[in-house]
Amino acid sequence: MHTWNDSAPIYQQLADRLAAQLLDGAPPEGEALPSVRALASQFVINPLTVTRALQALADQHLIESRRGIGMYVVPGARRQLLASERERFLQKDWPALRAKLKRLGLGPKDLNWENS
Repeated sequence: MHTWNDSAPIYQQLADRLAAQLLDGAPPEGEALPSVRALASQFVINPLTVTRALQALADQHLIESRRGIGMYVVPGARRQLLASERERFLQKDWPALRAKLKRLGLGPKDLNWENS
């Protein structure tokens, strides 16, 4: 069962989850996404919510609708997602994380990067 929170609309949370899957290569570029009905069943949400999530990904040019056959991952989607996620991390997440590490007195040696 998938849980949703109040941080963003459910369709946006689903779009973010699907984008994370695309970033991980599932489904691969050029391949079809599961149908709206299958996604609605998998995530236990309304098909209209799934449609909005898919439209959000289409608006970002990550997926495209092929009339009568479904939604497909566009070539270059993973590269585009990787670039935008890296930029978002460096601009938004990293400064806050760096500040927290500094407050906690943690440095590179404390993070034990090699064993993760």
